[in-house]
Amino acid sequence: MKQEIKNEQINTAVHAPVVAKQRKKLTKSSSIPGWLFASPWIIGLVLFYAFPLFSSIYYSFTTYSILQPGEFVGLENYYKLFNDELFWKSIYNTVYFAVFFVPLSIIIGVALAMMLNMKVKGMAIYRTIFFLPTLVPQVALAVLWMWLLNPGFGLVNSLLDVVGIPGPNWLGSELWSKPSLILMSLWAIGQPVIIYLAGLGDIPNELYEAAEVDGANWFQKTISVTLPLLTPVIFFNLVMGSIGAFQQFTLPYTMTQGQGTPANSLTFYVMYLYDNAFKFFKMGYASAMAWILFVIIMALTAVIFITSKRWVHYQGK
Repeated sequence: MKQEIKNEQINTAVHAPVVAKQRKKLTKSSSIPGWLFASPWIIGLVLFYAFPLFSSIYYSFTTYSILQPGEFVGLENYYKLFNDELFWKSIYNTVYFAVFFVPLSIIIGVALAMMLNMKVKGMAIYRTIFFLPTLVPQVALAVLWMWLLNPGFGLVNSLLDVVGIPGPNWLGSELWSKPSLILMSLWAIGQPVIIYLAGLGDIPNELYEAAEVDGANWFQKTISVTLPLLTPVIFFNLVMGSIGAFQQFTLPYTMTQGQGTPANSLTFYVMYLYDNAFKFFKMGYASAMAWILFVIIMALTAVIFITSKRWVHYQGK
């Protein structure tokens, strides 16, 4: 019996390397079809994402202009940017929009989601109505609001006149142009509202019942139960909203036909980047702007992630 066990151990030791080699061959041969199916996506990733990404790093140190290969100038593009008044103006406009739009979108989005989460007959219709503006293309949205905010015959100023309030020149005033853009953007926050609704549906009813037993009213349940358990969804929308706010482009570009008027109050960072790249063909300059924007967004996202440990609460923790 002992001899048979020893023979089996010897056979196993002898044949183990052979079996391992056969398994490696089978693994390699079985992975080939997978790589072939994934190859179109990999090729697209390299050609349309990786190559332009790393190329833009090099171009940001050159005077490349599409029509000419350009020369290596080191940090000259970055030096010119920091001495460019319109560059700083575009940053101010973008930060102004982000500071006001992102918090307002969260507050209004959560409030709308809580109202649309009520048990009311026909709620599916109300949810559809609030989501519909999201389906409107950005260009059509800009044209619609340009008509609504027209100082002469716009619907908004007409309604204000009814109650005796003189309406401002919304898009023609340096003071009111950015608030007008924020108003337009808030009109189309249906997508975050849907995400908030999903988060509200994930909160267990048992927690509300326990709060009622303790004598909590509606406001106390909202503060103690709803908002803490909704913070993961708020965190997600905060990150996505901040990134989107710093990339604002279509609405102001359409409304001002790329001019950023009045007085460059609607010249946003990405608009100025686009103008340098495709109007003035200063690709090196635009690449430097793109990497500065990348650093700003990465830094902002990192701050949000670091501070989230203090205010984001997950169920079960």
